[in-house]
Amino acid sequence: MSTSTISITTRLRTWLFLAGLTALLLVAGALVGGVFLYGFVALAVVMNIAGYWFSDRIALFANRARPLSDADAPGLHAAVAELAQRAGIPMPKLYLVPSPQPNAFATGRNPAHSAVAVTAGLLVQMPPQHIRAVIAHELAHIRNRDVLVCSIAAMIAGAIAAIANLLQLSFFFGGDDDDHGPLGWIGTIATIVLAPIAALLLQLAVSRQREYLADATAARLLSSGRPLADALEALEAGAQGAPPAANPAFASLYIVNPLPRGGFAAFFATHPPIAERVRRLRGYQELAEAA
Repeated sequence: MSTSTISITTRLRTWLFLAGLTALLLVAGALVGGVFLYGFVALAVVMNIAGYWFSDRIALFANRARPLSDADAPGLHAAVAELAQRAGIPMPKLYLVPSPQPNAFATGRNPAHSAVAVTAGLLVQMPPQHIRAVIAHELAHIRNRDVLVCSIAAMIAGAIAAIANLLQLSFFFGGDDDDHGPLGWIGTIATIVLAPIAALLLQLAVSRQREYLADATAARLLSSGRPLADALEALEAGAQGAPPAANPAFASLYIVNPLPRGGFAAFFATHPPIAERVRRLRGYQELAEAA
């Protein structure tokens, strides 16, 4: 299967998953019943519209990112400009996340309105060749046009989790039985328990597919899979030894999982295993050397 076909298939799959998250909001409203249905319909519309126009600003604000000027990081700006030209996209705006954990993410509704945010830990701890490989990965997300879908998915998943929490409080501390009835209460309990899990699983599927595609695209931009493979191994070691870098709702945007990943939480990780990503990247390298 060609890379272009894989890209189209992945984009179609991610939009379908986004539609699934929106449908999940509507189903949750229907299960709870009453005025909740109309509220959830309105919320789904608002979340998708706001996600399209403001997902980048929301993601940057949620992660406390600030603009990173050319004077503050001339080497980084030069690397981004060079790789953006290779990728055939406009140079994105650069931002700095004040976190000691080495990491990065991309956001924006299209290549002309995109941004790349890097953590302070990435610039301090990683050598230039690793930073360049990380940038190539983030530009690959922009080139593949998957940052919008994942930013909106993160927003909707966060909204579903917040709704479940509010319903839980309503269930335990108040509410008029006449407004619900037996089926309404069953729907409320189902929404509280199942909706956040379903949202997480859908977001997980979106994120894992896009990471593999971005890795492959970055390897082509770098003319080698080895730099990104080495960078991912270093990032994974750095992420495990530093405090979390991200707002949990937007953790799936980062190049490596910025949250604690031990125990049962690892089963619901929004990122594919680093070992598998590295294996694939080194496989690309071996194929290039054999050609």
